[in-house]
Amino acid sequence: MTILFYDLVGEDPSRPFSPHCWKTRMALAHKRLDYSRRPTRFLELSQVEGGRSKLLPILRDGETVVSDSFSIALYLEEKYGNQPTLFAGEGGMVTARFIEAWAEATLYPYINTVTAVDLLSLQAGKNAEYFRASREQIMAQRLEDVVQSRESNLMAFRAALQPLRTVLTNQHYLGGTQPLYVDYIIFGAFQLARIASDYQMLGDDDPVAKWFDRCLDLFDGLGRTVDAASDRTRLSTP
Repeated sequence: MTILFYDLVGEDPSRPFSPHCWKTRMALAHKRLDYSRRPTRFLELSQVEGGRSKLLPILRDGETVVSDSFSIALYLEEKYGNQPTLFAGEGGMVTARFIEAWAEATLYPYINTVTAVDLLSLQAGKNAEYFRASREQIMAQRLEDVVQSRESNLMAFRAALQPLRTVLTNQHYLGGTQPLYVDYIIFGAFQLARIASDYQMLGDDDPVAKWFDRCLDLFDGLGRTVDAASDRTRLSTP
């Protein structure tokens, strides 16, 4: 039976933007698993698998339903142990847990600032109303005001990436010579920014930017199947 993957989208079902869903897409590709993707909008979540989770991704594999990107990765690693490993052992799993926490504390606060208004523009109708209301409640200010701080905080964000930069100067992937789930954790965050916003957070010569390009090329260019916001902006500019 084909795996069913619920993927968060906005008005356009062909432009999935959730960083956590991208982790799962990359994990499924890494495991060489066939799956059926079901685009799902914010206000459709209550209808997904009996409303078992308020967040995506959600995965159904036969009779098994798993939510949360890391839990899904653990499930795939155990269930499909004969396929390429996502963690390369317990040490890799623990490291991935650390990187997940690091990304939540270091990457997302700034990326959420950069993309606040852009993500709103990807929504429509009631979903746009929900997105604005829920995000403004979390951020305690209007989305348009949130974005105003992205320029003043850019250099601090780039400086915070130095641990990644140091590692990626000496190896192709965080996983070593080949990517592991730890790469997909960070990839998801930058993929969100790439799809949602044309704001340039990284310099072209940054080792992190070069690593991200390598990740975009993985699995026959899976990450590039969704256009970057900057590409769409250039195409729509007279």
